Amino acid sequence: MQPKVKKAWRQVDGVLLLDKPGGMTSNDALQKARRLFSAAKGGHTGTLDPLATGLLPLCFGEATKFSADLLDADKTYEATLRLGVTTDSGDSEGQVSATAAVDVAESDILRVLPQFTGDILQVPPMHSALKRDGRPLYELARQGIEVERQPRPVTIHRIDLLAFAGDEVRLSVSCSKGTYIRVLAADIGAVLGCGAHLIALRRTRVGDLTLATAATLAELDAIPEGEREQRLQAVDALLQSLPRVDLDAAAENRFSHGNPVDLPAGLSGKIRVYGQGRLLGVGEPGPESRLWPKRLVQLAV
Repeated sequence: MQPKVKKAWRQVDGVLLLDKPGGMTSNDALQKARRLFSAAKGGHTGTLDPLATGLLPLCFGEATKFSADLLDADKTYEATLRLGVTTDSGDSEGQVSATAAVDVAESDILRVLPQFTGDILQVPPMHSALKRDGRPLYELARQGIEVERQPRPVTIHRIDLLAFAGDEVRLSVSCSKGTYIRVLAADIGAVLGCGAHLIALRRTRVGDLTLATAATLAELDAIPEGEREQRLQAVDALLQSLPRVDLDAAAENRFSHGNPVDLPAGLSGKIRVYGQGRLLGVGEPGPESRLWPKRLVQLAV
């Protein structure tokens, strides 16, 4: 019997746009991708439910320092609803709680969708990771316990009807962070009078990142390991929406050692900072109206 070879991990820096398969948790997808790259350190930028497929940006190495920057980003999904059936979870993984005849025309769907655009309130589902007294709500839901949840404000920027046939509706939804598409599906079904639940969900955009250049695990597995890093985006791929500052050599040296530098006029909030075209990190305005380092990277030159 051959002895088991210990995995050799190495420093890998970059962002992977993964097309996550259905039936897999975001962490499982991260660990599989991390092994494919032999990356010593990895993280994701916010989870996708196991039911969902599509864009899951993953960070390796120094890029993990910026993984939280996408948590607040807007997202776009393609959602498929089944009319006439309501479930306790709002999706196909739950138990059927009600059924009704479907007497809905395309004009009815187009009429109700505007009610769900703009700033709206959503009641978080019991089948969610939100916590009550330290316990996730989904644990309580599995025990048949339902507790009161306060409505939360979210923003639906746009809903487009992509297809409607029989009892299935396919929508494109562009929304703010914290939006539950399962809740949106159930609420649309309630207004239509027949109920509905989510049967498929695919994320196509996170911030400025899109599914167009994403790779599946199977595609990555088919690429020789030495060539896989060509599928990685640069470490600053998550920072493209931030204003950019380029420093001269003297200022680069100060900033890289944790010291503030002059703040260009008109800039505020988080700022991505470069020296000689190389990412140094992220800074923010601070005392003395100067640009102070907040997160620095250490990239091989």
